[in-house]
Amino acid sequence: MTLALHGVTRRFGEFTAVDNLSVEVGPGELLALVGASGSGKTTTLRIAAGYEVPDAGTVTLGGNDITRVAPERRGFGMVFQHYALFPHMPVEENVAFGLEARGVSKEARLEKARAALASVGLDGAGSRAIQSLSGGEQQRVALARALVIEPRALLLDEPLSNLDPTLRQAMRDDLRAMLRRVGVPALFVTHDQEDAFAIADRIALLKKGKLLQSGTPEELYHAPASREVAAFIGRGSIVPAVDKGATATVTIGGVVRDLSVTRPNGAPPRVEEAYVLLRPDALELSRGAGVFAWRGRVTNRRFAGGVVVYRVQLADGVSVDVESQSGDAREDENVSVSPLKGPFPLVPA
Repeated sequence: MTLALHGVTRRFGEFTAVDNLSVEVGPGELLALVGASGSGKTTTLRIAAGYEVPDAGTVTLGGNDITRVAPERRGFGMVFQHYALFPHMPVEENVAFGLEARGVSKEARLEKARAALASVGLDGAGSRAIQSLSGGEQQRVALARALVIEPRALLLDEPLSNLDPTLRQAMRDDLRAMLRRVGVPALFVTHDQEDAFAIADRIALLKKGKLLQSGTPEELYHAPASREVAAFIGRGSIVPAVDKGATATVTIGGVVRDLSVTRPNGAPPRVEEAYVLLRPDALELSRGAGVFAWRGRVTNRRFAGGVVVYRVQLADGVSVDVESQSGDAREDENVSVSPLKGPFPLVPA
């Protein structure tokens, strides 16, 4: 069944935390709510969970209005940023806690808890103390506790933010696989783009309570609907351009380049004020003076594993990042930058 928020608004005094927001999450789908601090992500999640009642709009599940249904009656599984595990209970009792409130017998709830733990890779860990678990293991326990009640929807609030980078990468893969198996709508709040891109089927980007764009990670990355989306998603430089439809003309330091472009869904054939997004992996750096290249000076050099990322100051106040397999160039060196591969995202003003 589909979880949907329709025209939801939530105000706190004069402050509008969520502003006429509409999103839908289908069965087995994971929607990531992404945005900077104060964008309304957590308030939106709390409205979906029933902990906040919107001032306007509705929340529906399977077409049924649940806007004013109490949280405990919604049958949703919740995974919090800090997990909220009980240190005085062993692992299996933590997982079984939600079943006790639902009147399930002790024997049955412990059996279900052990099965849930096995599903998250913690088979045999039921008797362990919470304090003996690593951060990743505690995250799995919190997820098992959310899954054991056979939830009608899953709501996850920054569940990976407390993990170290290596464990975080592994948990992204595990979490996505687990959510696929469950097959219920899942709403995932994160400020981390990499988490969202790795796990989500679709992303809803919020700013100051408003929805800027919703779509697949590929759509937001390759076809941002506005400069605000382009500036937030991924890395890149937004430069003025002349929109010509299938192409756009970019002029930097008197050097003119016509670039093939992608357009946002629903964008008109041409726009009066347009920009092109130059991403680091779509540019090429060379130490020679190319005839049709943009000339500039390296102002920063950063080693990033398989590539070196150069910050290059071009003419007309334009600064770009360029990924290069070669690390030959040095800071303060004069270099050339050329478009390497397209199409490039065309960004409306």
